[in-house]
Amino acid sequence: MIRSVTKAAIQQYGFEVFGIEDGYEGLIFKRGHFLSWNDVSGILAQGGTILGTSNTADPFRAAVPKGRKKIIFEDQSESAVQTFRDWKLDALIAVGGDGTLRIAQKLFEKGIPVVGIPKTIDNDLWGTDYTFGFDTAVQIATEAIDRLHTTAASHHRIMLLEVMGRHAGWIAVYAGAAGGADIILIPEIPFIMKKVCLEVNERAQKGRRFSLVVIAEGAHAKGDPPFSHEDKKNPYPLKLGGIANVLARTVEEQTGLETRAAVLGHIQRGGTPSPFDRNLGTLFGHHAVELVHAKKWGEMVCLVGQKIKSLPLRKAVGISKKVPLNHPLILSAKALGASFGI
Repeated sequence: MIRSVTKAAIQQYGFEVFGIEDGYEGLIFKRGHFLSWNDVSGILAQGGTILGTSNTADPFRAAVPKGRKKIIFEDQSESAVQTFRDWKLDALIAVGGDGTLRIAQKLFEKGIPVVGIPKTIDNDLWGTDYTFGFDTAVQIATEAIDRLHTTAASHHRIMLLEVMGRHAGWIAVYAGAAGGADIILIPEIPFIMKKVCLEVNERAQKGRRFSLVVIAEGAHAKGDPPFSHEDKKNPYPLKLGGIANVLARTVEEQTGLETRAAVLGHIQRGGTPSPFDRNLGTLFGHHAVELVHAKKWGEMVCLVGQKIKSLPLRKAVGISKKVPLNHPLILSAKALGASFGI
């Protein structure tokens, strides 16, 4: 993405490109540097970001240490806007998920010329068919399922794999279907614990001595909230995750079958991007530069079908794009015998 933006900006329009370090943290604390053609050459196959990032830096709710242990949150958006003006920048290209782009929209409302690029492995941004990073995450999660299949079959175990997906189960559905998971649990379909255990037992009684369960971190039992913990140092303190370990204990207790949990965690977020994501990043970055040149501010680049388009940022943020219950992969997985815990 950074490569595409930088090279397209320099090659097509002779723009100068300034990289803000560590996301909005760099905008708050004045950290950044110019990017040259050579700075972005050779990074196409590199995961992560050469500029760094911070998912806790929100100019509208910035964490400020007070003393050794206390942290308070302050609105430092005016400071961020002033930094943008002091640097004499003409546009801000914000790359990220709902949180990043929601902040970008608020900065746009404060007068900063903004263009957004959707980058989140959760694929939960409204208005785009796919977000940058999703395909790579599915590829890694599918490989993990394939590896767990081997050990599950050998040791006759129930194996649970927890993948990311706080509010939407895109990774779980796509990887679960690709990996032939027996049970797929997602936030959109609250599961019934008895149904999950019944499915596992029925498989065992039919001679299928192992089961593979893929569960999104935001999945939850019907009537219960998602499993979460609190991180007081984060401006958004409620953190989801850990449901696989909880579910594994319950399944083993209720079925008597040996059960193990694996949490894929941040392994999904790193490594070499897939060819699809590399091309998507190239297309998104180039189109973002086109929007800057046309001065179409407050827009987010998106993929609709086979076309790269844009839509107003305000329409893309604040609403999580859920997996439709009639999604073809859900219907096909059910037809092939997979359970969704209901």
